[in-house]
Amino acid sequence: MDLSTSTVLVTGANRGFGRALAAELLSRGATVYAGARNPDQVDLPGATPIALDVTDPASVAAAAQATGDVTVLINNAGSATGSDLLAGDLDDIRLEMNTHYFGTLSVVRSFVPQIAANGGGAILNILSGLSWVSFPEVGAYCAAKSAQWSLTNALRVQLADQGIRVAGLHVGYMDTDMVRTVTAAKSDPADIARIAVDGIAAGAYEILADDASRQAQAALAAGVTALYPQLA
Repeated sequence: MDLSTSTVLVTGANRGFGRALAAELLSRGATVYAGARNPDQVDLPGATPIALDVTDPASVAAAAQATGDVTVLINNAGSATGSDLLAGDLDDIRLEMNTHYFGTLSVVRSFVPQIAANGGGAILNILSGLSWVSFPEVGAYCAAKSAQWSLTNALRVQLADQGIRVAGLHVGYMDTDMVRTVTAAKSDPADIARIAVDGIAAGAYEILADDASRQAQAALAAGVTALYPQLA
């Protein structure tokens, strides 16, 4: 895919990884809509801010109505409540699902007709190594990311005949506000953005951006005790 002739919408583009994605796309000549709940927070020269709250169907519909030339959609907007499934507040758990699963689905349903009408293109869903392995202390996030992975698999099959390639990016910790309290090693968002955009350009279906995601994928084939050795 020639990104220099593409028009890309990035959700959650006002900071963190979304901003890094938008910057990388701009550097390659793409036209970029930077979606954010508060578009005034978008400070990236060259990007066009657009109001977009993925958990609000009216906001999603308005964003689709305000555009028309999108050929690539990147579902990056996320939440991280730090909730576990047994003791966490149910409203926080619902927020994770509403953001990562229902929010992604809502944006896809609103923008697919536009992408198809423009001759096809690509969708990239920002997933996680935690799509494949769950940490109980953040079980709500893991469950939502697993649901988003399943959604990605279904959509890539369903949209193939419309000329829309659906990809998923799996990555571990990145140095963003979302994981500012995590002390483990973190990737530079700009480095992961380059890997992600390279994957879109190459037409990849699945983009594994770091060792953590590659190890999680490999462990899937080895069964439960490979993912959770404490159960062996």
